[in-house]
Amino acid sequence: MSIGTIEGMLHLCSRIRTRLFTLMLVTQFKEAGSGARISPPFRCYGLNEIVLGKGARIERDCWIQTIPDDKQTNEAKLVIGPYAGIGMGASISAACKVVIGEYALLARNVYISDHAHAFENIGAPIMRQGIAGIAPVSIGRNTWLGQNVVVLPGVTIGEHCVIGANSVVHSPIPDFSVAVGAPARVVKRRHQLTGVWERVE
Repeated sequence: MSIGTIEGMLHLCSRIRTRLFTLMLVTQFKEAGSGARISPPFRCYGLNEIVLGKGARIERDCWIQTIPDDKQTNEAKLVIGPYAGIGMGASISAACKVVIGEYALLARNVYISDHAHAFENIGAPIMRQGIAGIAPVSIGRNTWLGQNVVVLPGVTIGEHCVIGANSVVHSPIPDFSVAVGAPARVVKRRHQLTGVWERVE
């Protein structure tokens, strides 16, 4: 048996496993669109407050959760838009609202959260102080977050943006922008009239 044949069989087995794993999970989501795929291993909590759009992909080793509260609401806390791609090792945590737009793409090990750990009480371990600084997060459609990007609470990233690898986003990024750094700053934008991507001084 050739190496190519073995690789083909392994790929087929992987696809079958992903489909079966997805079938076991999709009924636990608040909503799950057709063609969505979740690759194992996958860690999760609170899937009943997550909307997974049509054709969306969640790659292996992701940790995705919603945090319960006492509010009686029918809204999803995490919305992963149609055909969005969540890369390997991504961590997404939603206490109030995280929206990832249509065709948004997350590279490996991206971290997105709409809250932070409380820490002000020095008489208690931080792990027991709960969460604080809760503010919604939005990632625009067609936006790409590079490897190891961190998106902090309250951030809105616009449509068709690129966030460079290892960036920490703590403030809004407008549509059609390239941003890099920690903290992330816009270094290039698309000119509305010419359509040319220009450097920002």
